Amino acid sequence: MGTVRAYIGLGANLGDARATLTAAVHALAAMPGASLAGVSRLYVTAPVELIDQPDFHNAVVGLDVPPGPGANTGPIALLLALKSIERAFGRQARARYGPRELDLDLLLFGDERLTVERPEAGRSPDPAKAWRLLEVPHPQVHSRLFVLAPLADLAPDLVPPGWDETVDDARVRQVSVEGASAVRPIASWDGASGSWAGTEEGAAPDS
Repeated sequence: MGTVRAYIGLGANLGDARATLTAAVHALAAMPGASLAGVSRLYVTAPVELIDQPDFHNAVVGLDVPPGPGANTGPIALLLALKSIERAFGRQARARYGPRELDLDLLLFGDERLTVERPEAGRSPDPAKAWRLLEVPHPQVHSRLFVLAPLADLAPDLVPPGWDETVDDARVRQVSVEGASAVRPIASWDGASGSWAGTEEGAAPDS
């Protein structure tokens, strides 16, 4: 049946966000039938909309996953798995754009373009997004630097379905809007250790 390359956005800003995202990468890689295809650099990013909260840690993971037996089944199955992982990490319902224990967003699923109703188990704990349709590509990828920057680490020349520019062109455009200081790379993924190698100011290096 083969596999489909999916891209997952990761974010957290509560507790030890770096450790949470590291564990989340391993949880994604351990999903049945999934294979880790790439991990972006780790970024510290300024919060958007609701700015009175800690900075976020963000990354993107490339994951090769089963396409599913029929139309839309692959993306929906992956969405359900992502929400299950969020719950396992203690994700709580909070205001839109508010703090997150762990946020996992399905950004892209191969060349799929779809808009479908989310199954109940795939609904967001964010009350403002609870009933939002599942849309692939994710409707905010195009205009969010905290997603575009790590996605460009993995697929700079990709033109997602429905776009008229590459991921890296979109990143450059959005830097001109948000400013380069909105995202700050702090570490690169080390496959040998299974963690990000690099340090923030005052932080101890990964062992």
